[in-house]
Amino acid sequence: MSYRTVEEQLERVLAAVHPRSAMTLPLERAAGSTLAADAVAVNPVPAFDNSAMDGFAVRFADVSAAREDAPVTLTVTADVPAGSPEDPPLAPGEAVRIMTGAPLPSQADTVVPFEDTAGGLADSLDRAIVRSAPAAAGAHVRRAGGDAEAGAIVLAAGTLLGARQLSALASAGICEVDVVPRPRVAVVSTGSELVPPGAPLSRGQIPESNSLLLAQLAAEAGAEVVLREVVGDEGNGPAEAAARATRLGADVVIFSGGVSAGAYEAVRLSLGDEMEFVSVAMQPGKPQGFGVTAEGMLLFGLPGNPVSAAVSFETFVRPALLRMQGRREIQRPRRRLAAGADWRTSAGRRQYLPAVIDAHGRVVPATRGGSGSHLTVGLAAATAYAIVPAEVAQVREGDLVEVMDLT
Repeated sequence: MSYRTVEEQLERVLAAVHPRSAMTLPLERAAGSTLAADAVAVNPVPAFDNSAMDGFAVRFADVSAAREDAPVTLTVTADVPAGSPEDPPLAPGEAVRIMTGAPLPSQADTVVPFEDTAGGLADSLDRAIVRSAPAAAGAHVRRAGGDAEAGAIVLAAGTLLGARQLSALASAGICEVDVVPRPRVAVVSTGSELVPPGAPLSRGQIPESNSLLLAQLAAEAGAEVVLREVVGDEGNGPAEAAARATRLGADVVIFSGGVSAGAYEAVRLSLGDEMEFVSVAMQPGKPQGFGVTAEGMLLFGLPGNPVSAAVSFETFVRPALLRMQGRREIQRPRRRLAAGADWRTSAGRRQYLPAVIDAHGRVVPATRGGSGSHLTVGLAAATAYAIVPAEVAQVREGDLVEVMDLT
């Protein structure tokens, strides 16, 4: 049998991917979106010189010689809390009581924390008795622009916006950003044997799980799931589902099942004119389908067994969804770890084995059943995929193995 390599199939997929047009959103609505353009600071961060401690704003020259047996006494002339617009004058021999985050008086260059004075906060309104000299001029001062200057790039295009990123943008005075809209995805499971989870099982029936699996994986990749349904093997269900997805404005349809060489392969029979069906040199996940509709909607046909569907999503669908969003990185992190057990592979095909990392930092199969594509419960335990080259027929304990982290 002639196989297409994983890289060849992925190249075909990514060649059909086009980033979505950008839109402008306020920060409070931008979570989960991806920056379409560099975000530039409106104001410096910090916005002004301010105190990093509760204490006294001083001239360093006045306190540079202070020590426990020779304290320096300064006259406190003003009080500056956080948020104050005041800029009190500061003559030699004077100090200004200041709180964390308050603007540093223009004539001060250093802050002495309350902890380094004799009276501390309790005796801080009239005088400051400094018992320990600051390490240097500028001690405990946060300088304006120390984190980012106005006009600097805060976050680059392609950055996913989460809690920390939104906070950084807000601190730089940015209130709205240009983002790539989340891809709209339809998930369609095929198979007349599929029944809802929890329903009584007749002979030959199984609970349907792939739509939940693939919808959640798509959501974790930044997509918005606009349709999730199950169609049988009879009739033209997959094509009809694709038409519904088009009406909903979907960018991608992910089918599971119906892509192999059997007699009742619904996706192949229904969408054979719009999709290419190939065998890829991978295990699990050998049968793959992919195509693009006249409207530009991507059609993915994944195998029906759950592990096959999950591996195929990671290998082909997730990179496409991330590329559509303009992400800088479209592959999960990989590293090499020692195998913690022996296992066999499928000759001539690259293996993607659901795996876990044991207490010794070694990679081991997530289930005793190895890489069987039906082992859904074992898949739930996986935190990684062990990726074994096609030319390797047997992994031995201690062998170095490439590992794709899923967490």
